[in-house]
This record gives sequence, structure tokens and C-alpha cells, in this order.
Amino acid sequence: MASLGFVPFLLLLFLEGTTGRSLYPLPSKIENKYKQPLQTFRPYNIAHRGSNGEIPEETSFAYMRAIEEGADFIETDILASKDGALICFHDVTLDDTTDIAKHKDFAHRKRTYEVQGSNVTGFFVVDFTLAELKSLRVKQRYKFRDQQYNGKFSIITFEEFIAIALDANRIVGIYPEIKNPVHINEHVKWADGKKFEDKFVETLLKYGYKGAYMSDNWLKQPVFIQSFAPTSLIHASKLTDSPKIFLIDDVTIPTQDTNQSYWEITSDSYLEFIKEYVIGIGPWKDTIVPTHNNYLSVATDLVARAHAHNLQVHPYTFRNENMFLHFDFHEDAYAEFDYWVKTVGVDGLFTDFTGSLHQYQEWTTPVPGKDDKNSSALLHKIALLILSQDKV
Repeated sequence: MASLGFVPFLLLLFLEGTTGRSLYPLPSKIENKYKQPLQTFRPYNIAHRGSNGEIPEETSFAYMRAIEEGADFIETDILASKDGALICFHDVTLDDTTDIAKHKDFAHRKRTYEVQGSNVTGFFVVDFTLAELKSLRVKQRYKFRDQQYNGKFSIITFEEFIAIALDANRIVGIYPEIKNPVHINEHVKWADGKKFEDKFVETLLKYGYKGAYMSDNWLKQPVFIQSFAPTSLIHASKLTDSPKIFLIDDVTIPTQDTNQSYWEITSDSYLEFIKEYVIGIGPWKDTIVPTHNNYLSVATDLVARAHAHNLQVHPYTFRNENMFLHFDFHEDAYAEFDYWVKTVGVDGLFTDFTGSLHQYQEWTTPVPGKDDKNSSALLHKIALLILSQDKV
């Protein structure tokens, strides 16, 4: 796989850090020449917020790194600014992953809003314009991860995210989430009266993302639309035939828009209903295989039942750090991947460490023909060596 290269990476890092502007003010201008196709023969490697185990989440460089490391899809959360711009950002507040606290001119912007039934206080994305959001710098969420890139990157827009995927030297899919749609639709209004979901789908269609799963259009520009809100997915289904994934939270958390329980939305009757609108589910992994004292318990039948309804299963989130690995895996992320792929039988994995999952994939299920080519090259070298010895 082609690498970004160490020197160009540092140069781009310097440019973004000094100018404060994204490197992707696109739509992409790169010609759509032949690219290596998306692999579809093994579970998808989904770069959760980019390669955020290494680089601050949802930044241009987290996504570039994930592509370099072998991601099949780059995943993002889409929110909206005060002036209606769609951005890549996970939290409804800016407090945890930006330097908002350093901006004294924004100190008066702190608010308390109800979000998913709870009062939340902080600096809300919906209270800032795109220009104001671009003036902030992103930082690593977890203190135990690499802090050297803090303050180097800005928030990027949905369009800039799309451009990163389109500019890759192979076909890389995108996996955007309609994030907190109830909250967004309550606080952000568009002049044409459209909803958050409408603007989200319009952006995808604008840049050529369309087509049912595995169609020719989809294979050229792969996309999964995801959301925890079933009504948003149903609404999006009226606007596009692109495949959709219904995200499922912890057993204690009801759906944000319909207030349905985990047990209701994972019932056979509901899976039968929702499959008319989605092609898969994205559950938190500990709801598929519950844990006790950090050990795995007996696996549920959720994956088997989902597959019986012709639904894919893409669980989240796989992380390499020991604090996230259950004791059963003996501090070995490969052992965890192996369990979920071979024993549980999932169809995709959201991971913070794209490179690790890709190396596992290449080790266990390499691209067909790749080993044959390598073997042929090795045999050719051996033959040349033998010939050269014969001539001595």
C-alpha cells in the first residue's frame, strides 16, 4: 500500500497547524482513474472516527492515517453548526475534545440543554458558526493516548471528509452517522425548511453517493448511513437507497427519538420491521457478549437472529489498550479480533486502531491472489539464485 510518506506528512501537519485551515476545501478535483476496489470478502475494517488511537479523532489526519493503514471504511459523526454547516464531530459539546476553554471570547457561550432526556452543560456545537468552530483546535480524548498532536488540527466539514475518501489512491468507503438528530433539529433551522436528515442525504447525493448495497454505483463509492435514531433512518430511506445501519446502544439506554428499550429494538418482530429500511445493525459489543468482572459471559443469540433476518452486524468499538480488552484475551488485540470474526461471526468491526485490524486481516484472510504473487516472486528469486550458482 502506498504511504503518505514521513516528510509530506510532517509538511501537511505544519501547514494545517499554522494556517488553521483544513487541507481539504473540496469537492475533490482528482481524476477518477482506476482504483483498487473495496474488499468485500471479509468483515469490514471500519476506522472509528479515523485512526483515533493514534491521532485526535475526526480530524483530516486521523482519516488519512486510517486510509494509509488499510481501512475499508472511514467513520464519522455528523453534527450541524449554528449556521447550518455539517461538520465531523462526535460530542454535542466542544468541551472534551477541543481547546474551547482557552478562548476567553467564547466564555459567555456556555449553556444547559436537555439532550436525550438529561440536562447537559457545556459549549454546544449548535451555538457556534462554522467560522467559529474552525478557529478551535482538536485534542486527544483520552489522556493515556499520544498527546503530541493536540492543538494541531481543526474541525473538518462533512464535504472535506468526503473529499479525503475520494482522494484516496484506492476505493475507500465512508460511514457517516446522523448524530443526535433530535437535538440538531431542535436548535438548527435551515432557510428552506428542510431537516438535518435532508441536508445530510443531499450532501451524499451531491458527491455521487447512491445505490443499493453491492450495486455498481455503491461499489464505486461505498457508503453506510448510520444512526441510533430509527425515525431518521426511515426518513433517509425515502431520500436514498444507500444502505443504512441501525446503531444500538447499551441495554439501559432507550432510543433517543422513539424511547424504545433495547429489548424491544432487538426483538425478532422489530428486526423484521426495521430490515425494510436498513441492511444491518451496529450494537455495542458488550450487549452481544455480556461481561462479568471483565470476563466474557455467554454470548447472546443477537448475531444469529440478525443474520436470520438478513441483517449484517457491525459491533463497536474495538480498542487495543489493556483497559478495554477483556481478560479472556490476555492483553492481545488479535485474540479479540479472532474471537469476534471466527466465533461470533460479525460482518464488520469499528476500531480505533485500523492498522492492527488490517494486519490481523492480512494475517488470517489475505487478499486472494496476493500470496500467490508473493510466492511466485519468491520462487523466481530462488530460481535465479540457483542458476547463478550453477554458473560459478
